Amino acid sequence: MTKQDKLLIKGARTHNLQNISLKVPKNKLVVFTGVSGSGKSSLVFDTIYSEGQRRYVESLSSYARQFLGVMDKPDVDIIEGISPAIAIDQKTVSKNPRSTVGTITEIYDFLRLLFAHTGVPHCPDCGMVIASQSASEISAQIRNLKGDIVILAPIISSKKGEHKAVLEEVATSGFVRARLDGTIMGLDEALGMELDPQKRHSIEVVVDRMAIDMDLDKIRLSDSIETSLKIGKGVLIVLTEINSDKEPKEFIFSEKFACHTCGFSMREVEPRTFSFNSPYGACESCSGLGTQMEVDPDLAIPNKSLSLSEGAIRPWMSASHRVGRQGWYWLTLRRMAERHGFSISAPVKKLAKEHLDIILYGDGELEGVIPNLGRRYKETDSEWTRAEIEKYMNIKICPLCTGRRLKPDALSVKVAGRSINDLVEMDIDTAHKFFVNLSKDKNALTRAQQEIAAPILKEVMNRLEFLQKVGLNYLTLARSSYTLSGGEGQRIRLATQLGSRLSGVFYILDEPSVGLHARDQQRLIDTMKELRDLGNSVFVVEHDPLTIKQADWVVDIGPGAGKYGGKVIFEGTPAALKKAKGATAEYISGKKKVDGVIQNSKFGARNISTSFTTLSGTEGQIQNSKSKITTKFLTIKGASHNNLKNIDVKIPLGKLVCITGVSGSGKSSLVNDILAKYLLREFHGAHTIPGEHKRIEGLSHLNKAIVIDQSPIGRTPRSNPA
Repeated sequence: MTKQDKLLIKGARTHNLQNISLKVPKNKLVVFTGVSGSGKSSLVFDTIYSEGQRRYVESLSSYARQFLGVMDKPDVDIIEGISPAIAIDQKTVSKNPRSTVGTITEIYDFLRLLFAHTGVPHCPDCGMVIASQSASEISAQIRNLKGDIVILAPIISSKKGEHKAVLEEVATSGFVRARLDGTIMGLDEALGMELDPQKRHSIEVVVDRMAIDMDLDKIRLSDSIETSLKIGKGVLIVLTEINSDKEPKEFIFSEKFACHTCGFSMREVEPRTFSFNSPYGACESCSGLGTQMEVDPDLAIPNKSLSLSEGAIRPWMSASHRVGRQGWYWLTLRRMAERHGFSISAPVKKLAKEHLDIILYGDGELEGVIPNLGRRYKETDSEWTRAEIEKYMNIKICPLCTGRRLKPDALSVKVAGRSINDLVEMDIDTAHKFFVNLSKDKNALTRAQQEIAAPILKEVMNRLEFLQKVGLNYLTLARSSYTLSGGEGQRIRLATQLGSRLSGVFYILDEPSVGLHARDQQRLIDTMKELRDLGNSVFVVEHDPLTIKQADWVVDIGPGAGKYGGKVIFEGTPAALKKAKGATAEYISGKKKVDGVIQNSKFGARNISTSFTTLSGTEGQIQNSKSKITTKFLTIKGASHNNLKNIDVKIPLGKLVCITGVSGSGKSSLVNDILAKYLLREFHGAHTIPGEHKRIEGLSHLNKAIVIDQSPIGRTPRSNPA
């Protein structure tokens, strides 16, 4: 190797590294392996990656460095031939509920462009294609409204800035009032306000106010409509019920997009129309989350064998309730019972359904449990109060958008007969086929639309292909990022880097095979080789034998862990590794292998392939054929979280149980999202919301739950094993 095609490391002493020196070839797939704790991550991440980052940051201007902070030099004498480094480690993906597979891969951004420029709007009510309408047609629709109305012309729609010049221009045009961020006020007052330039604001000019009645001046209405359409660039807003105690109703009328059958109108279609992270496109009920936190009656009244007087309503239990019985909640329950004729001393399960509904939802005058908790949850400023109420809440699909996150306007725009939600709900394979067919079908889009869509479709298909290459073809673009496993998150970042087409970079990967089924391992290796073939150095910390065998170069760190490791015991090709010494070499060469024998403290050593349990006729028990020891079960009923198909699962207790299956089959959904979160909440009062299921049986056999997941341990200087 010449000096230009190798990475030279001398005197590396980070953590447990024993003053090691080595030469690593560049532009190759290099696997760093060894027993756990031997020093692989100390060499690759804390030495090579850390120094690559530090030198890159030092090459920036002093202005840029002040935002990045000072990076410590790793404990190493010499590193030569290093390039800028990108780490793709096992850190968890974003826990933001607004983050999806589509947004973190940027595919959704291209879909928004595609739908904004080639989509065809349809009426969400009747399904007809929306066409333009004239001012006279808008006037006819407004005349069908009742009562006093206000006609507004939108000039600023959810944009950042102070907008002083806009307000001054409106004032000089002769208008005296405007609606600023939902509040109608005089322009003098609006000009005197200091708007936060970092926040989004909306401004509509008040063009006219009139009553829709027998004395309506149709000429005045027509003039006001034409003025509003001119100022609002083809769009106007009408407010009704402005003199009532209710929120005014808002109707949007457009010269460009309107249904001639239903009268439905929508604003001009823009990319932000399809953004659930923008108030312009997000569902108004759930603010673009697709879900809502709602009080669960079963959590509010967990033990229906108790009576109201015994404290059956858990969130309303208090010292005053249990002892003095003079609290507000106690008095509310007594008034409900007296008014509707039910007993507060009878077990809740014996109350009539209509009486239980009154307790839960109120009777119009007296506030029930669920609206009481919901109101307090929205109104409180106390994080403690919110956390306490969340114990009795579950995540439910938004009833307005049914989990689709967007307003009806956005969902009614279609490309080749599909809405944007239809596309993001497809798995990656199906979506890729759709876009391939769309790019080939000359009749699906007009010639002008084809010219616009061609570069967008190319980018979308490329990114979908990268996801397929890393074995994530089963995911959907709508999948929330916080539901992804650590391995899935790492492979998504790998696919994103593959799409960036960089060269001359050090890519550092931390066990990318984690969470990946053996069926998909070769696809992952091919992806890493493709990164290498682009002219990059790919350094992988890995234990997987298939990855080691297909590497260009292998570095084995060991021989043991901690103070017994930190040495280079082998560096060379995979073929040479088979002839070397050490634990890794012995398993790669086949001299040692996992023989399938397990050690059980009760039954001694047994081969895994030997069946030693039989299912007895008694439900929920397994009996050992020799020792006659009965095994109890933990049973999950109706698991339907994510892709689980309403399944029932029986897990024997007191056993080492393995839940397996191909990537994306639902293992994590069952164990982590349903079982673990349920046990943590039941036994330890954790503020976790289990995935969708009917019930879990067999908790009486347990008293504690400990979850050990893939979350990284503390990286702060104060964190230590103790």
